[in-house]
Formats: sequence, C-alpha cells, structure tokens
Amino acid sequence: MRLIVTEPFRSLFYAPQFVALHGGHFAAEGLDVAVVTGTDATSTTRALIEGTGQISLGGLMRSLDLVDRGGPRLVHFAEVNSRNGFFLLSREPRPRFAWSDLAGRTVISFAGAPTPWLCMLAVLRRHGVDPAQVRFVRDLAGADAVSAFREGRGDFLEAGQPTTEEALDAGGHLVASMGEATGPLPFSSYMTTPERVASAPDVVLRFSRALYRAQRWMAAQPAPAIADVIGPAFPGMPAAIRQRAVARYVGQATWAPDPVLRRPGFDHLQEILLRGGFIQRRHPYGDLVDTEIARRAVETVAEQVGAVGGIDESR
Repeated sequence: MRLIVTEPFRSLFYAPQFVALHGGHFAAEGLDVAVVTGTDATSTTRALIEGTGQISLGGLMRSLDLVDRGGPRLVHFAEVNSRNGFFLLSREPRPRFAWSDLAGRTVISFAGAPTPWLCMLAVLRRHGVDPAQVRFVRDLAGADAVSAFREGRGDFLEAGQPTTEEALDAGGHLVASMGEATGPLPFSSYMTTPERVASAPDVVLRFSRALYRAQRWMAAQPAPAIADVIGPAFPGMPAAIRQRAVARYVGQATWAPDPVLRRPGFDHLQEILLRGGFIQRRHPYGDLVDTEIARRAVETVAEQVGAVGGIDESR
C-alpha cells in the first residue's frame, strides 16, 4: 500500500517517523511510505485537502486554525511529539537564569510556525512576565536567524535541533528547555481527513501500529541507537551532532510513548492558542481527535508481543 506522508519540514524532532520508516516498521505493516517535505507553513493541511497526500504530520494548531476560520475538519489520530522541541540560548552564561531576564531584551524566535512563539508567551505569563516587555524578532528563518544571532543581533535565540547543538558549539549558552518550561502537550501528531478514516480504517490502523512499534522500540533504546537508525533521513548531519540532539530530546521525554492523543494535552494546547489570539473560540476535542484507532493499535500490538498492562491513562 503506497502512502504519501507530508511533513512541514525535515527535523530531528520527528524522529519517530524516521524510526518507523528506516527501522522497517511501516514495511512490516505492508505500507510503502513516501515522506514529502512541505514547501510552506500550510503544506501539510493543503496536501490532505487537495488529495496530494494521504496523511500529514504537524501541529494541532493547523487544524484548529482551519476550523476556526470555517474551513474543513481534519482528524488527528496519532500523537508523535509530547513536548515543545525548542530551546532558549543566550549569548552569555546565565547560571541563575530567570524568565524575568527576558524583560527589555530581544529574542530571535522560530519563524517556521506560530506554536513555539505562543508557548513562549504562555511561559512568560506563567512566570509573571508581560510579553509586551520582550522584543521578538520573528521574520528570520533557519540559518538566517542563527547568522543574525552570531553577528550580534538579539540577546536570546529560540531554536530547535540541530541548530541548538550547533549554536552551543559556536559559543552559545543553553538557558532553558522550552519543552520542560511549556509542559506536556501534543505538539505534533498525524492527521488525515474524516473521509479517509471512514473509507480506509485498516490502512490508518496499520500506520498507527507501525508508529507504536517504533515508539516501543525507541523507549527501549539508548540515544545513539536511535540516532543511527534515523541517520539516512539526515545525510548531511554529523553523527555527533545527531546523537547529542537525540539525547537531549530523550532527556526531556519529547516523544510520545504511544500514539493516543489524550484530552488534557489537547486542552492545554488549545488554551495556549486561545490566550495568544491564534484562534478565537474553543473547539470540541472529539471533533479534531480520534483516539479509537490509536487505542486499537496499542491493544493489538500488545496482544501480538504479549505485553503486560494496558494503555497508561495517567499521561
């Protein structure tokens, strides 16, 4: 079964996808998965709506934005990332960093998606810092943001991986993990159309089973083993950088241990988007999330491998 999966951009953050691909888990389910990298911020949702892709990987914020503006509904059926994958770096050491240090300072923020910035605003408010006191630069993407920071622009840089490791090697200083600061939430997940769930439930189930097998494998492996398996997806990245980035993500429980996208995380994320003005009203969890397929995937894999225990509902 040939499946086209659209990702918003190529990132180590999406390691479970590449473990499922290069670790043979998709193939074991009879799926021939082709991963296509999007060209802009809306590529993932547009691929599903226009039919150029069958499954997309991305943030719930994209689906929430669509329905908030009266657009079509997309269904998220498998959680991939359970934490924010960004980090805050400073130009100078800050061993006693406090969020109030950002007041009156300039932060070069990630420009590829709004969720990291909205999470930053939520963290600042939680720590009693008015976001209006912080100057954000949000028009520099990727290498341009790093270059600007190295050339002296801004006091802080918010970056993902491997940019964080590269900036540390260049003399930057890590002051905060945005994953730890934001707390658990379904940052990225797989989505598709309601029509595909209805017409091809077995395909979506097999896809979810493959993901869960990859998640189980990752939970039992050290970071170097994960970094090695995903290596083919990042051919130009030094192995040492890849291993350090994976280890940092493992250390903060970035990746979901199973594909079930639970309501507490959905509510937490929706509150961040509402408070930040990205969406204007609340949307029902059941309209945008389907957990039945993920639960069936977990149960069938557990039966096949003889695992003890059911789904952890405490997450």
